Amino acid sequence: MKFLKNNMFTLLSMVFLFTMVMMGDASATVADGTHASVFGTARGKLLNLFRNAKMVVFVIGGFGLIALAFQAVFGKVKWAWFAALAFGLAVVAAAGAIVEYASNTTGDSSGFSDSLLGGTGDA
Repeated sequence: MKFLKNNMFTLLSMVFLFTMVMMGDASATVADGTHASVFGTARGKLLNLFRNAKMVVFVIGGFGLIALAFQAVFGKVKWAWFAALAFGLAVVAAAGAIVEYASNTTGDSSGFSDSLLGGTGDA
Protein backbone atom coordinates (compact mmCIF):
# COMPACT_ATOMS: atom_id res chain seq x y z
CA MET A 1 0.00 0.00 0.00
CA LYS A 2 2.92 2.29 0.70
CA PHE A 3 4.16 1.71 -2.84
CA LEU A 4 0.85 2.95 -4.27
CA LYS A 5 0.88 6.05 -2.08
CA ASN A 6 4.45 6.93 -3.00
CA ASN A 7 4.08 6.29 -6.73
CA MET A 8 0.49 7.34 -7.44
CA PHE A 9 1.50 10.13 -9.85
CA THR A 10 3.77 7.79 -11.83
CA LEU A 11 1.13 5.08 -12.06
CA LEU A 12 -1.59 7.51 -13.12
CA SER A 13 0.64 9.09 -15.75
CA MET A 14 1.52 5.66 -17.15
CA VAL A 15 -2.17 4.70 -17.29
CA PHE A 16 -2.98 7.99 -19.02
CA LEU A 17 -0.15 7.51 -21.53
CA PHE A 18 -1.19 3.91 -22.24
CA THR A 19 -4.79 5.02 -22.74
CA MET A 20 -3.78 7.76 -25.16
CA VAL A 21 -1.53 5.42 -27.14
CA MET A 22 -4.14 2.68 -27.43
CA MET A 23 -7.04 4.99 -28.33
CA GLY A 24 -6.15 5.38 -31.97
CA ASP A 25 -8.80 5.39 -34.66
CA ALA A 26 -11.06 2.56 -33.53
CA SER A 27 -14.24 4.29 -34.71
CA ALA A 28 -12.86 6.30 -37.60
CA THR A 29 -13.71 5.94 -41.25
CA VAL A 30 -11.34 3.92 -43.41
CA ALA A 31 -10.05 5.35 -46.70
CA ASP A 32 -12.63 3.46 -48.78
CA GLY A 33 -15.55 5.00 -46.83
CA THR A 34 -16.41 2.02 -44.64
CA HIS A 35 -16.18 2.12 -40.88
CA ALA A 36 -13.36 0.28 -39.18
CA SER A 37 -14.38 -2.24 -36.54
CA VAL A 38 -12.90 -2.10 -33.08
CA PHE A 39 -11.64 -5.66 -33.34
CA GLY A 40 -10.13 -5.05 -36.78
CA THR A 41 -8.23 -2.06 -35.45
CA ALA A 42 -7.12 -4.01 -32.37
CA ARG A 43 -5.96 -6.86 -34.62
CA GLY A 44 -3.95 -4.45 -36.76
CA LYS A 45 -2.34 -2.84 -33.73
CA LEU A 46 -1.44 -6.24 -32.24
CA LEU A 47 0.07 -7.43 -35.53
CA ASN A 48 2.10 -4.23 -35.72
CA LEU A 49 3.22 -4.68 -32.11
CA PHE A 50 4.18 -8.31 -32.81
CA ARG A 51 6.28 -7.37 -35.84
CA ASN A 52 8.04 -4.50 -34.07
CA ALA A 53 8.69 -6.50 -30.90
CA LYS A 54 10.06 -9.35 -33.01
CA MET A 55 12.47 -6.95 -34.68
CA VAL A 56 13.71 -5.65 -31.31
CA VAL A 57 14.17 -9.22 -30.05
CA PHE A 58 16.16 -10.10 -33.18
CA VAL A 59 18.49 -7.10 -32.80
CA ILE A 60 19.15 -7.67 -29.10
CA GLY A 61 19.37 -11.44 -29.62
CA GLY A 62 21.86 -11.00 -32.45
CA PHE A 63 24.19 -8.99 -30.25
CA GLY A 64 23.66 -11.59 -27.52
CA LEU A 65 24.59 -14.40 -29.89
CA ILE A 66 27.80 -12.63 -30.85
CA ALA A 67 28.69 -11.99 -27.21
CA LEU A 68 27.91 -15.55 -26.12
CA ALA A 69 29.85 -16.99 -29.06
CA PHE A 70 32.98 -15.05 -28.10
CA GLN A 71 32.60 -15.98 -24.44
CA ALA A 72 31.97 -19.64 -25.28
CA VAL A 73 35.03 -19.79 -27.53
CA PHE A 74 37.20 -18.52 -24.69
CA GLY A 75 35.53 -20.79 -22.10
CA LYS A 76 33.76 -18.13 -20.04
CA VAL A 77 30.24 -19.54 -20.57
CA LYS A 78 28.83 -22.89 -21.62
CA TRP A 79 27.99 -23.62 -25.24
CA ALA A 80 24.54 -24.66 -24.06
CA TRP A 81 23.71 -21.01 -23.32
CA PHE A 82 24.63 -20.07 -26.88
CA ALA A 83 22.54 -22.94 -28.24
CA ALA A 84 19.59 -21.99 -26.02
CA LEU A 85 19.64 -18.39 -27.27
CA ALA A 86 19.92 -19.54 -30.89
CA PHE A 87 17.00 -21.94 -30.41
CA GLY A 88 14.94 -19.21 -28.73
CA LEU A 89 15.52 -16.85 -31.64
CA ALA A 90 14.50 -19.60 -34.06
CA VAL A 91 11.25 -20.07 -32.10
CA VAL A 92 10.57 -16.33 -32.25
CA ALA A 93 11.24 -16.39 -36.00
CA ALA A 94 8.79 -19.27 -36.46
CA ALA A 95 6.11 -17.81 -34.16
CA GLY A 96 4.11 -16.35 -37.05
CA ALA A 97 4.14 -19.65 -38.92
CA ILE A 98 3.11 -21.51 -35.78
CA VAL A 99 0.14 -19.18 -35.28
CA GLU A 100 -0.84 -19.55 -38.94
CA TYR A 101 -0.64 -23.34 -38.67
CA ALA A 102 -2.67 -23.42 -35.45
CA SER A 103 -5.36 -21.10 -36.82
CA ASN A 104 -5.43 -22.81 -40.25
CA THR A 105 -4.91 -19.55 -42.18
CA THR A 106 -2.45 -18.35 -44.78
CA GLY A 107 -0.07 -15.41 -44.69
CA ASP A 108 -2.44 -13.20 -46.70
CA SER A 109 -5.40 -13.53 -44.35
CA SER A 110 -3.64 -13.76 -41.00
CA GLY A 111 -1.21 -10.87 -41.38
CA PHE A 112 1.70 -12.69 -39.75
CA SER A 113 4.95 -12.90 -41.61
CA ASP A 114 7.34 -15.79 -41.34
CA SER A 115 10.90 -14.68 -40.60
CA LEU A 116 12.35 -18.03 -41.65
CA LEU A 117 11.50 -17.57 -45.33
CA GLY A 118 14.25 -15.09 -46.08
CA GLY A 119 14.64 -11.44 -46.84
CA THR A 120 12.09 -11.22 -49.65
CA GLY A 121 9.31 -13.19 -47.97
CA ASP A 122 9.00 -15.58 -50.92
CA ALA A 123 8.57 -19.26 -50.18
